[in-house]
Amino acid sequence: MPAETTEEARARLLKAWRGEIIAGKSYELIAERLPDREATILRKMAAAEANHRGRLEDRMRELGITVPDPASVKVGRWARLQAKIAPVDRLLAAREAAEDEEVDDLYKRSTGDVETDTLLREIRREERSHSMAVSEIRDTEADNQPTLSPTQRAAKERLDKLVGREKWHQSGGGWVSGVIYGANDGLASVFGLVAGVSGATGGSSIVETAGVAGAIAAALSMATGAFLAERSQAEIISANVERERQEIAEHPEEEKEELSLFYQLKGVDEATADAMAEQLAKQPDAMLQALATEEFGGMDSGGDAKGAAIAAGISTGLGALLPVIPFFFVTGSVAIILAAVISLLGHFAVGAAKSLITLRTWWGAGLEMTLAGFLVGGATFLIGLSLPT
Repeated sequence: MPAETTEEARARLLKAWRGEIIAGKSYELIAERLPDREATILRKMAAAEANHRGRLEDRMRELGITVPDPASVKVGRWARLQAKIAPVDRLLAAREAAEDEEVDDLYKRSTGDVETDTLLREIRREERSHSMAVSEIRDTEADNQPTLSPTQRAAKERLDKLVGREKWHQSGGGWVSGVIYGANDGLASVFGLVAGVSGATGGSSIVETAGVAGAIAAALSMATGAFLAERSQAEIISANVERERQEIAEHPEEEKEELSLFYQLKGVDEATADAMAEQLAKQPDAMLQALATEEFGGMDSGGDAKGAAIAAGISTGLGALLPVIPFFFVTGSVAIILAAVISLLGHFAVGAAKSLITLRTWWGAGLEMTLAGFLVGGATFLIGLSLPT
C-alpha cells in the first residue's frame, strides 16, 4: 500500500474511532434524561457505537496502527454540563446533525484502501440508521407521542373528540426562572442605565444612586414576575383538577371511555383497558388522579413560587449590580471605563453560560453577548452625552 494511502486510511480510521467513542458517551448521557423506552433505544445505539469502535480497532491493528487508549477520548466538561441542562430535544437535534456530518465527512470519500473503504461503507449505512432513530426519538420527545398502530390511531381519534368537548382545558406557559436569564436581564438593563447616566453626568456620584435604584427595581420586578407566573400556573393546575373532578361526576361513562383510550394508546388491549378504567371508576379519587396524570401531567400544584421569586430576584440583582460596582469606590472617567470593562466581561460570562442551554459554542455565545452589550452601552452613553444636565 502506498505511504500516502496508508496515512489517509490511518487518519480516517482514527477520526472515525474517536467519533464512535464520543457518540456512544453522548447517547449514554442523553439516555439518563429520557423515559425508559427512548433511553433503551439510545443505550442500544451506544452499544452499537462500541461495536463500530471494535471493528475499527481490528482494522487499525491489521494496518499496524497503534490503537490509543479509549480513556483518552473524553466528552468535555462543558458538553457534559450541556447534556444535563439543555433541552433534550435540542440535544437530540445536535446529535442527529453530528451523525449526518460524520457520515458525510468520514465515510463518503475513498481512502484508497479497499478493505478500509468497505468497512467504512458498512459503518456508514448503520450510522444513517442511527441518525433516523435519533430523529424519531426527537420527534417523539417533541410531540410526546410515539408512532401509533392502526388500533391506537383509532383510539386517539376517539380520544381527541372526547377531550375536544372539554373546552376548559388550559395550558399554562409558566415562567422559566433560570438564574442565567435573570442575570442576563439585570446586567443588560442596568448597564444601559449606567452608561446613559454616565454620559450625561461625566460619571458623577449620581450614577451610583441611579444604578443601585435600577438594580433594586430590576430585581424586585423580576422576582414579582416569577412569583406571579408560578402562582398562575398553580392556579391553572388546581382549576383543571377541580374541573376534571366535576367531569367525572357529570359524565362518568365518557370519562371511563377516555381513560380506557389513554391506556389503549399505551399499547393495552381494549378489553384490559376497559377493565382497568372500570376498576378505577369505583374509586373517584383514584380515577381523578389517573385522568389528571394522562391529561395534564398530574395533580401537582406546580413549581415553588417563593423559590422562583428568590432565584430570579437574586440573580437579576447580582447581574444588575455589576456595572455599578466601580462607582462605589471612584467616579469620573476611571469609573466609567471600569464599569464598561466589568460589564462587558459579565456579558461574555452570561453569554457563555447561556450556551449550556442553546448548545452553541461557549466562546461564540459569549462574544455575541459582549457585542450586544457594547452596542447597547455605547448607544446609551452617546445618548447621555447629548442630554442636558
